[in-house]
Amino acid sequence: MSAGKNTCDETITIRTGSHSREFTLETWLTLPRSRENLFPFFADAGNLETITPPWLRFAILTPLPIEMCPGALIEYRLHLYGIPVRWLTEITAWEPPFRFVDEQRRGPYRVWIHEHTFIDAADGCEMRDFVQYAPPGGWLADRLFVGRNVRRIFEYRARKLRQLFAD
Repeated sequence: MSAGKNTCDETITIRTGSHSREFTLETWLTLPRSRENLFPFFADAGNLETITPPWLRFAILTPLPIEMCPGALIEYRLHLYGIPVRWLTEITAWEPPFRFVDEQRRGPYRVWIHEHTFIDAADGCEMRDFVQYAPPGGWLADRLFVGRNVRRIFEYRARKLRQLFAD
């Protein structure tokens, strides 16, 4: 994996890289809350709308509440570059309050695997996201716009989470 752009501020680090035709994004965000306090927010799929940028016009289509467990399917609608897209993900790992994984089953990427982990830290909880993705159009699409937009989404998410869980 080759290192990509690093972005740092007080509480978020984003590292990107690529390996062949797949790309990775890793984020670290520390919030002043315990893992047990933060995990329930992520266990409620409805909260995903709260931390998704408005420009994506994101909506959950699966009726709420959704029981989160391995095998749970969640369908969304969003707009990528102005084009409406339906996205279906499956929860493939569910280990509260430590981690969970969602994988695209149908959607805009050839591959999308997103692992969320929650780790106790001296000053709260460190949340880590590891995303492995493969956009149609490969490295050229990633370099021109996909990689930048994936980073923007996670940067927005970090700002919203800091607002929601600030001391």
